[in-house]
Amino acid sequence: MRCVGATQPGSVTSVILELGPNRYNVATRALVMGILNRTPDSFFDAGQYWGFDDFLAKAAQLVAEGADILDVGGVKAGPGPEVTEAEEMERVVPAIEALRQRFEVPLSVDTWRASVARECYGAGAVVGNDISGFADPKYLSEAAAAKASVVACHVRLAPRVADPEPVYKDLMGDISAFLKQRAQWAVDAGIPPHRVMLDVGHDLGKTPQMSAELLRRTDEITALGYPVFLSVSNKGFLGALGGTEVGNRREITVAAHALGIGLGCRVLRAHDVAGTRRVADMMSEILQRQTETTK
Repeated sequence: MRCVGATQPGSVTSVILELGPNRYNVATRALVMGILNRTPDSFFDAGQYWGFDDFLAKAAQLVAEGADILDVGGVKAGPGPEVTEAEEMERVVPAIEALRQRFEVPLSVDTWRASVARECYGAGAVVGNDISGFADPKYLSEAAAAKASVVACHVRLAPRVADPEPVYKDLMGDISAFLKQRAQWAVDAGIPPHRVMLDVGHDLGKTPQMSAELLRRTDEITALGYPVFLSVSNKGFLGALGGTEVGNRREITVAAHALGIGLGCRVLRAHDVAGTRRVADMMSEILQRQTETTK
């Protein structure tokens, strides 16, 4: 696997990412992951698609708009009422089953519980998107057994734990070391490098200024040699920096996606799939032509 963040981006012609049986060359192409919340208290849609028919209609919309992947989550990342393992299972496993019956795109489950991930793999998911940094000791072995891909995400404390005043000795150094270690854990568990993605975890134990710095220095994460996963859609740090409420962050999200792609991000987790698709396709054209001119 060639590194997306190489010193001369034009020289990179092949960067492989595998999601289930699907194999992608993401050297100049970013994949778009559509967000599907199975929660009544999502920070963005506040349960707008909580009804199962509404959920399925939203999924169909995202696929029609060009989603390469669908990501289903049953527990929001931030603080809130407890969601038990059984409740999370009830929310996401039937959802994965229904999506698998209706669509051919790869499916991802947004969970930090190995037990939930295992059941979702059995139902048709091929990606485990874990914002805990593999805190569950069985998470990686379950993914390896299912031949699933994983997202290694940095979090300073833990999901659902408020962290308003995070402190780092070296922001980029600490997070790079964390992600490098988690990626190695995945490889040691039997997951090939081309099935491992890295996510710095914007807003997860970071101030808005920290999240902005991490976005600006994305190329230092791509230099670790794994496909980089970008989850910034409508997030709080963009609102804080842009002075906008959660329902009015479309344009600044577009800007963040374009910057991220330019610095090496190759999977974009997005609410606005249609807009993100257009950005990803345009950036792909630019990067492809850059590659051709440097041959």
